[in-house]
Parts: sequence; structure tokens; C-alpha cells
Amino acid sequence: MKYRRGYKYQSAENETFIVPIDPFDDIKTEFIELSKNGVLVIRMGYAWDGASGPTLDTKNSMRGSLVHDALYQLMRHGHIGGNCREIADDFLYDVLVADGMSKVRAWIWWRCVRMAAGYAADPKNVKKVYEAP
Repeated sequence: MKYRRGYKYQSAENETFIVPIDPFDDIKTEFIELSKNGVLVIRMGYAWDGASGPTLDTKNSMRGSLVHDALYQLMRHGHIGGNCREIADDFLYDVLVADGMSKVRAWIWWRCVRMAAGYAADPKNVKKVYEAP
């Protein structure tokens, strides 16, 4: 058996976002699709870890953390460039506010990911695959 660690949540349905990232070609992975015109579909069954750092997962942070993790995963796996990181961080802020998070709390989240989350987009940090037994 092979598996990865580090996830808290798993999507129970597809989620679609229009993101300001337009890749040269359509991107299709097992759980994430990003079209050339910025339509991002996160498929049912996608696993993510929610909010990172010293914060709480709340209803108004779930979609933001989902889309942010998916975009960072696309960067980690080389599907989109690291130059998309700022766009992903700004989009996180927009989704958090749209979902009812206060602008102050959303700004704090945005500021923290701008300062400290670059490692999560780095291809060197692809999740390790473990084997059991």
C-alpha cells in the first residue's frame, strides 16, 4: 500500500473557480483541472490540509484554503510557474472575503502566506509517498 500524509479534509463534491491564471495549455491532473481561460475545477475526493500556521479552520476559510492549496500543488508539480504564487495568494484573500471573513483577518492570512508560504509552492516539497507494510 502506498499513501501520503498531511491532509485533514477531502472534498465531497467538485468545486469550480474562475482564477486569474491562464496557462498555455489545459492542465488535467487526477483531482485538479485548470483550463487555458482560467476555469479551475477541484474534483470530488481532493485532499487538503486546511489552514496552515497558527490559525483556525472556520467555515469562511474552507474554500479559500481549498483553492489556495490546489494552486500551490499545481506550482509544486510544475504545472504552473512559481510566478503564479502572488496571484494565488491574492485570490485566497478574495475568496476569504467573499465567503464572509473580515477584511482584517483575511489580510492577516494574506500577509502570512506572502511572508512564509513560499516553501509550499516549491517543487522540492512534493509530498513524499510512504509504503506499508
